Order: sequence, then C-alpha cells, then structure tokens
Amino acid sequence: MRRRSKAPSSPLPQRDGIDPVRVRFPEDPEGRWGSVREFLVDRYGRAIGAGRVDEMLAGGRFVGVDGPVGGDESYAAGRLVWFHRDFPAETPVPFGIGVVYRDERLLVADKPHFLATMPRGRHVTETALARLRRELGLPRLQPAHRLDRLTAGLVLFVVREEDRGAYQTLFRDRLVRKEYEAVAPYDPEVRLPVTVRSRIEKERGVMAAREVPGEPNAESRIELVGHVGGLGRYRLVPVTGRTHQLRVHMNALGLPILHDPVYPVVREDGPEDFGRPLQLLARTLEFTDPFTGVEMRFESRLALSGPG
Repeated sequence: MRRRSKAPSSPLPQRDGIDPVRVRFPEDPEGRWGSVREFLVDRYGRAIGAGRVDEMLAGGRFVGVDGPVGGDESYAAGRLVWFHRDFPAETPVPFGIGVVYRDERLLVADKPHFLATMPRGRHVTETALARLRRELGLPRLQPAHRLDRLTAGLVLFVVREEDRGAYQTLFRDRLVRKEYEAVAPYDPEVRLPVTVRSRIEKERGVMAAREVPGEPNAESRIELVGHVGGLGRYRLVPVTGRTHQLRVHMNALGLPILHDPVYPVVREDGPEDFGRPLQLLARTLEFTDPFTGVEMRFESRLALSGPG
C-alpha cells in the first residue's frame, strides 16, 4: 500500500498564537479555475469579497512552500498554500490565566470566565489557547478538551502534538472525573442530592440547548454544599458532557446558576458584563495518566462569589 507523504511544514509562523490556514487546491475536472486568483476568489470571495482577496494577493499574504503566491499563476491541483485570516476586533478579557500544573507533556490552566478555550467564531486571539501559546512560548500547545467560554476553571492542554490523542481519548471514553461548583438560588423544596437524567439537544445557531423527550443522553449529580439566605453553593458532577448540560439541569430544577445569560431567559446581545460572571467553576479534574499510569488530580485555585 502506498504511504502518503508527510505534508510540508507551514512557511508562515503563528500570528498572535494562531496557526495560519492551510489550503490544498482540489482536483478541478471541469476546469473552473485557470489561475490561483480564480480559485481563491471562488473559495473566499463570498466571505471577504474579491477585492480583499486581491489585496491579500498583492500584499504577499498567500504563501506557498517557495514563497508568496501570485494571483496570475496557473492553477495546479494538490498545491498547498497558507495564509493568515484577518482577525476580528475583540474586547480584551480583563482576567489572567493561572497555570496549575506543567510538565513535559501536560499543562493544566485555570481559565477565567469569558475567555473561550480555543479559537471559534468571533473569539480568536482572546482565547486561552492563543494566550498561553504567546505568554509561555509554547506554539504547539493544544487543548485536550473544551470548557465553555462563560465557565471558569480547569482546562487540560497538551504540550506535544503527538500526545494529544491519548488525552482526548480519556475525555471521549469518560475516564476523566470532573467536578464543578456553582452558586444558584436556594430552595428548600428541591430535594438534594439528586441525579438528573434527560435528553438534551442543541441546534446550531441557537443560543440555548433544550431538554426534549427521548432516551437520556445527559446525566448530572447535583448536591447542596451549603446555603446562606436565598443562595446555595452546589457540587455538580457530570457523567456525560453535553453542551450546557449543567446549566440546563440546574435550570430544570428551578435553580438557574447565578448570572446565567441564557437560562432561564436568553438576554439580549450586548457588551460583556465582566462584573457579573456566570457562577460556575470547573473545580477538579482526576484521571489516570495514559503514559505513566500515575493517578492525577488537579484543583482550581479560583473562587466563586456567594455562600461558603
């Protein structure tokens, strides 16, 4: 069997902790693209406009293994080209990232509220991944899993790309025990502890996930740790990892997490209120290291407001 040759490394360095985009020119049996420009305009013109593609070509922004690519060059299927996207304007998140643990394979970070784990949508350079790459000089750093942007706490990153799959498998196979902490209303009528099981679905482009009839695909253990007045502090242990699972389950109990902008009511889009973070924290991570067999346990150094 013929072995595929390894793709060449990018001729462009990272920019602000973000990798360049790599494009492999596809086969063109219909002869639609006579030149590099025709293909790039067809591929990206709708998103950024043909004029912007021309500006990027003129500025040498599209680069091949031998240097900048000219728009009038003949199209060749299989050719590799790299470029950096124009980054969106982002409001800086005014909280730092703590490093809880670091060795030659792993980095465990304390992600603050409002900071996305990795680039997605309008959050690109203001993400935990991009920041840590820049601040620690670790350009190959990759997340082993994702923590919701509005949730603070522990995120596991992998220092070496070749180790990433082993740690991702732990999360995929539910071999990582995660414990969260939340502040939410206290209601003596809600009997706790309780294990909540339901079916949660989330449509692409819709802010809120929802519970629907059907076979449960989400399970959470919810315990009351303590309460003062009308607020309680809760320990949340997810068995599964559906999007917004803990927030959906707490809301379903009539205990929406404090300062949640989605549950029970989606707030109007507007500037971030950094003074009112969602009171949800990824408190602990526990797993057996797949390479050493050592039992690992990490605890966040961040704290929520509310009752002790």
